Amino acid sequence: MSEQTGTLLDRFGRFLARRLQSESSGYQPYTPSDPETLHRTLQPGDILLIEGNQRISAAIKYLTQSTWSHAALYVGDALPEPEDGSERPRLVEVVLGDGCIAVPLSKYKTYNTRICRASGLTPDDRNAIVDFMIGKLGLHYDMRNIFDLMRYFLPTPPVPVRWRRRMIAIGSGDPTRAICSSLIAQAFQKVGYPILPEITKAKGRASAESTYSRQEILHIRHHSLFTPRDFDLSPYFAIIKPTLAFGFDYKTLNWGPPPGQEGSERREKAQHRAQGEQD
Repeated sequence: MSEQTGTLLDRFGRFLARRLQSESSGYQPYTPSDPETLHRTLQPGDILLIEGNQRISAAIKYLTQSTWSHAALYVGDALPEPEDGSERPRLVEVVLGDGCIAVPLSKYKTYNTRICRASGLTPDDRNAIVDFMIGKLGLHYDMRNIFDLMRYFLPTPPVPVRWRRRMIAIGSGDPTRAICSSLIAQAFQKVGYPILPEITKAKGRASAESTYSRQEILHIRHHSLFTPRDFDLSPYFAIIKPTLAFGFDYKTLNWGPPPGQEGSERREKAQHRAQGEQD
């Protein structure tokens, strides 16, 4: 009976996961990520934040009050080329339903992304972080944790702000239920690299102004409580812009005519052509 129940729960869990992963219609990325440009810019140990367009993405973005709903770690060429000649997987991520997997950069070519880079990370620690994530490949998400999945079906759950982070971390303390940002946070904690600052009121040191912000940061100590937004907000991670990483000269840009001027230019050209035909 227990095996049958487990099978039914697994099936129901996979059904819920598929529903949560269905894409929203009308998503238009503002600056889609070119895989070649990302490959030139990213370094092993970098975190790639993604603005997802799935049903689960909407819930995560609301709960975290952030643009970013997913995070993946760049591992460079640490993984081998596929035997079938397909693109080399260079990102390690945790995906609902699939668990911890490796994917190519082209997976996110139609999404808004952001690169977060740990400042001053030593080569040994960088390698340790990459090895930690690769060592987690194959880690599965427990589909039988139905409540863990059901919470994402409410894009705007009626819960107080102070509970939203706790809500997104439910179940993620179990290593078989790891979420994307919690596993990456665990990798950085293994080498002692900070993500959010400690709370202090020492003279001359900055601290969060609001009571809620201070309480929130104090609570973020276990890796299961980290969200993709935290790497963006962290004072210890630099934001890397691919368009600026290799030099940018705004003087080389080709600008179109100002709004409204394009129509008048077309009319002038048409008048010139008509006059020429008359002559």
